Amino acid sequence: MNATDHAPDDPAAALLQGYQPPSGVADELLQPDGRVRPVWQPLIELLAGQTPDELAQRFARGDQYLHDAGVYYRQHTSSGSTLRDWPLSHVPVMIAAEEWQRLSEGLVQRADLLERVMADLYGPGDLVADGLLPADLIARNPEWLRPVVGIRPRSGHFLHFLAFEVGRSPDGSWLVLGDRTQAPSGSGFALENRMATTRVFPDLFPNANVRRLAGFFRAFRDAMNGLRGETDSRVAILTPGQHTDTYFEHAYIARYLGFLLLECEDLKVERGKLTVRTIDGAQPVSVLWRRLDSRFADPLELDESSALGTPGMVAALRAQELTMLNCLGSGVLEARAMMAFLPRICERLTGAALKIPNIATWWCGQPAERAYVTDNLQRMMIGRALSTDLPFEVDALTALGGDFRGSAQKPVGDWIEADGANLVGQEAVTLSTTPAMIEGELVPRPMLIRVVLARTPRGWEVMPGGYARIGRSGDPTALAMRNGGSVADVWVVSDAPVIAESLSLRQDGPFVRRLPGVLPSRAADNLYWLGRYVERAEARVRELRAYHLRLEEVGHREMPLISYMERYLEGFGVDPDEPVPMAVLELFEAAQGCAGKVRDRFSTDGWHALTDLAFSARGMFNRVRPGDEAARRMTELLRKLAGFAGLVHDNMFRFAGWRFLTMGRALERADQMLSALAALTDPAAPPGSLDVAIEVGDSVMTHRRRYPMASGCNTVIDLLALDSDNPRSVLFQIDVLREQEAMLTRTREGGAMSDLARRILLVHTDLSVAAPDAMTPARLLETRGAIRDISVALTARYLS
Repeated sequence: MNATDHAPDDPAAALLQGYQPPSGVADELLQPDGRVRPVWQPLIELLAGQTPDELAQRFARGDQYLHDAGVYYRQHTSSGSTLRDWPLSHVPVMIAAEEWQRLSEGLVQRADLLERVMADLYGPGDLVADGLLPADLIARNPEWLRPVVGIRPRSGHFLHFLAFEVGRSPDGSWLVLGDRTQAPSGSGFALENRMATTRVFPDLFPNANVRRLAGFFRAFRDAMNGLRGETDSRVAILTPGQHTDTYFEHAYIARYLGFLLLECEDLKVERGKLTVRTIDGAQPVSVLWRRLDSRFADPLELDESSALGTPGMVAALRAQELTMLNCLGSGVLEARAMMAFLPRICERLTGAALKIPNIATWWCGQPAERAYVTDNLQRMMIGRALSTDLPFEVDALTALGGDFRGSAQKPVGDWIEADGANLVGQEAVTLSTTPAMIEGELVPRPMLIRVVLARTPRGWEVMPGGYARIGRSGDPTALAMRNGGSVADVWVVSDAPVIAESLSLRQDGPFVRRLPGVLPSRAADNLYWLGRYVERAEARVRELRAYHLRLEEVGHREMPLISYMERYLEGFGVDPDEPVPMAVLELFEAAQGCAGKVRDRFSTDGWHALTDLAFSARGMFNRVRPGDEAARRMTELLRKLAGFAGLVHDNMFRFAGWRFLTMGRALERADQMLSALAALTDPAAPPGSLDVAIEVGDSVMTHRRRYPMASGCNTVIDLLALDSDNPRSVLFQIDVLREQEAMLTRTREGGAMSDLARRILLVHTDLSVAAPDAMTPARLLETRGAIRDISVALTARYLS
């Protein structure tokens, strides 16, 4: 098919009528003669056969999947950071398998070359000694880490997981635009791109011979597990935490591959060995996939100001007790200036040229290269030599075509002459284009592909497609997501049917049930407090509903019960005049914060339910009238809280994490009930207080059935404090604590009763033998103090 010559009734040609790539630019869809590339033909025909409404429905399915899966990225601005929806470009990039194979071979060669360069920079230093790399360029790079020099990796390799940014030159050949050797992202997002795009094209993907991604991840997972050796140690992913822009991917990959997701505070180095703090004590970690910059990894030997690292990490590497992916210091390879020397290094080390060249680069710290760049400014991008930005990612310290992109400064030539050692010149990038559907039209947009490689026992494995960045407009500087760029799936299409691979393989031999994985103390702590914050928020919402219902009944605040409830709520920092008080919003946000730190262990449905709760509460803030309307909104929140609790109860596996979440909820519910009972059963409490207690305890119907003839303070205490069958009672919560603590203790050695178990038993015994009339407000508060002592003991035993 030709994009310009078509019959009037040809839908595919009509779709392409306005598709006009810029002249002199390679295009993924169209061949130089204007015909559609064969690999694109089925997709173009499908798109052409859709009405605008049908296309919108398809794209909405993909967007809905990403929303339901909670896929996001964090965008940092001068005023802080916000979570943004994942910007999917719904039309995938199509590449023939034969072409992908040629690209892969060139990138495998480059990966091997970077491994040899890394080994030399942290070993003998021959490349500098022989003049192939300037000593000054390496020594000034903050990513070259002097304390790591001489450390040989335990695995025998410095690099295990790489990514390359590639694009096409105007003649259609591939160019490497950037090397990602520090802690490359994109692999997890590629999986989600694929999942979303298959929902957009469910009728095309299954029979399109698209190579699957699961085999790549299975090979990498098995390779990482193999790096443990014969030990029973753990494989973990080290993340800077939930405020990094790619935290979603860290949590997603950890969950997908079955690895621990850890932060620096989870780890400790003792006698050269890296361990993770768990509820069962320290456990060894021998393989660590690092997702934070090298210099932050060890404040003891690298950057003393780092709050993200673990002291002794370098010592563990030096002692050969840890395999790190990638080795510390690998970020030195990402500097723009390195590209100026890699072609010559490749020829010297391998006797061959780079199969996939990188963009032409000149380091301006050398006289001849500086003069060449100065004489050719019109076709150059001038930027910082040690920057890791791509050639089209410009800022105020970038010159393009002889002019600064930022505010006016001295002439570019003078800048290069004065500061050449810190600058590089690179050929101005002309990116190829690919189709994107924008406002119902198929238009060409600039594109580059991030290709991911993983080291396995068979050598480098290349992920077949998965991740492309698409420009918002024809300007290549708009590829970045912060500038409105989007991402697309990459389909590597074979001529023959492909194997529908999965992450799991058929198991041979007898079945072996594996024990649940270890639970880091930090994760247990966050799950425990997640339960507490949610339960605390529910208590406040129930109390606020009771307050607003009574306010609606009497229509004024002079009623003694109204004033009494106001004073009680103010004791928790709750302002009853606010429809949804800030103190309650803060509890929801605290719960979200805890859940965000354990995204790898928390279900997607549970996360969405919690997010919806917080969103609903914020939406009501300052928009609800006191009285009946506020009471009805509190009821809506209670229903959503019940939905969240149901998801947690029904969907979470009964492993240790669920037990800590459950114990947090039980302990907080007991604490809140004791607080409410002490206030509302006080002889000085105004009339109607007992009814509020029963209502807050969600036991109105049960109380009426149990005590139809006589009710009073004793019946309320009996039902809400001492009834072991009432899921709202204090004694019921203590039973829950006893049960869950016993299940946790079952996996620990020793038969002696712990301080935690002893404290729970004392409270349980005290409540079990107590008579309702003996549970005075003072004794209720005394029991509340004992409940808090249980929390202290639990923290000391498991969470410290």
